[in-house]
Amino acid sequence: MVYRHTIDATTYAFPDLRDLLAKATPPRSGDRLAGIAAASAEQMIAARMALADVPLGQFLQEALIPYETDEVTRLVIDSHDARAFAPVASLTVGAFRDWLLSDAATPEILRKLAPGITPEMAAAVSKLMRNQDLILAARKCEVTTAFRNTIGLKGRMSTRLQPNHPFDDARGITASILDGILLGAGDACIGINPASDDPTVIAQLLRLLDEIIARLKLPTQGCVLTHVTTTLSLIGQGVPVDLVFQSVAGTEAANRSFGVDLALLKEAQQAGLSQKRGTVGENVMYFETGQGSALSAGAHHGVDQQTCEARAYAVARAFAPLLVNSVVGFIGPEYLYDGKEIIRAGLEDHFCGKLLGLPLGVDICYTNHAEADQDDMDNLLTLLAAAGVTFIMGVPGADDVMLNYQSTSFHDALYVRDVFGLRRAPEFDDWLAQSGIVGADFRLAGDAGLLPDFASRLIA
Repeated sequence: MVYRHTIDATTYAFPDLRDLLAKATPPRSGDRLAGIAAASAEQMIAARMALADVPLGQFLQEALIPYETDEVTRLVIDSHDARAFAPVASLTVGAFRDWLLSDAATPEILRKLAPGITPEMAAAVSKLMRNQDLILAARKCEVTTAFRNTIGLKGRMSTRLQPNHPFDDARGITASILDGILLGAGDACIGINPASDDPTVIAQLLRLLDEIIARLKLPTQGCVLTHVTTTLSLIGQGVPVDLVFQSVAGTEAANRSFGVDLALLKEAQQAGLSQKRGTVGENVMYFETGQGSALSAGAHHGVDQQTCEARAYAVARAFAPLLVNSVVGFIGPEYLYDGKEIIRAGLEDHFCGKLLGLPLGVDICYTNHAEADQDDMDNLLTLLAAAGVTFIMGVPGADDVMLNYQSTSFHDALYVRDVFGLRRAPEFDDWLAQSGIVGADFRLAGDAGLLPDFASRLIA
């Protein structure tokens, strides 16, 4: 179907929905690299005007990637909940935006609506939204998950304690974990990106996390971010696994480049559930995504990178994850060039994920060769906290010495907690209070006399 919009004497035509979405996207380097971005600001506005008039139902009729050739498309179409979609079925994309920003779109209604929204619908409406719209609408989407604690409750924000070490050294990792816990981080999970892919090393790291969590009776979950096949093998060997991790993307071909498909992810979820290690819930999966992954794999099918990213959330949604996060600036300036593009992408990703019913966090980050700096990250951090982000990263000093990128620190989490009055997961907050790390107000106690004993118990 051809879509058109006329500005003055110029009529802009877009041959299909895929092209229309690409041309309506705010500027970013990845779409320019792919050759699908709007050629001018006027063409971009024309695309948005045409997109605003598209009925939401059209996304169920016109697949961006053919149903027959892509299992993510099949997942989206086959799992669509028509009953949940019914309240907005008559709306256009533009009217859907207006409705999302209205008082009619309450947290409870949005929760019921989520199974009826496809990723393409979410991506489409986000392209019509200003940054403040993305913040307001996302804030109304409340998504709660649980394993050893409860994540996503209103007025709370969690952190993934990320104690990476360039040599996977147990003492170095333990020191970083201690640093994070003493600063109140780690309720989303303690998640290690290993330097090695050797299953023996991965098993050692999993046992280290299990020992620390058990010794301290810490109400959180551990995760080593290795390939899902490695995790499956280690589960079979009796290695303690809390969360099953995998990077996912929004097309079948991109996922295959990661060495996964939907059947393998289902097998992994079932293996994770079989461990029965959760105490307050059974959400066992952890997924990471990022704009540009499908393009970098040569598997984007001409779909813009933000829509591909939203499709990755449909993959994640199918497996009831505890955590999902967009590693927004990690892939580099070829895909998100500067701070402005990273900020916009982070707000888009968070909104789309939340609208689809996911516990969406963001690794607020950039690589050292991007045109961005820590002030840009401060801005995005603040905006995401206002938007109700589920969790952020806690990296010692914000500088990840293994992955060589800049993220957010334990102190950054303290900053947004102060500014927005945000608490941690309730079970984790209670443990911090019982341990004397925080006071009755759940702020850091600042009693240095308590720290040596706590530290000695951890590193003994």
